[in-house]
Amino acid sequence: MARILVSMPDEFLSKIDQVADDEQRTRSELVREALRSYIKRSKLPNPQKAVNNAKILEEILD
Repeated sequence: MARILVSMPDEFLSKIDQVADDEQRTRSELVREALRSYIKRSKLPNPQKAVNNAKILEEILD
């Protein structure tokens, strides 16, 4: 499995870690799932609906 380096603000990483902890998943598992969702969403016939749903999820995490 390949490894990548991703830069992000400490505050955002703290939120990711909290969600991962709440879901009893690793940080890597959570990020992989988020990217899978993003890729799937980008292939949908109605991408605007997917964008709206993503905004709702972002508000929940904020």
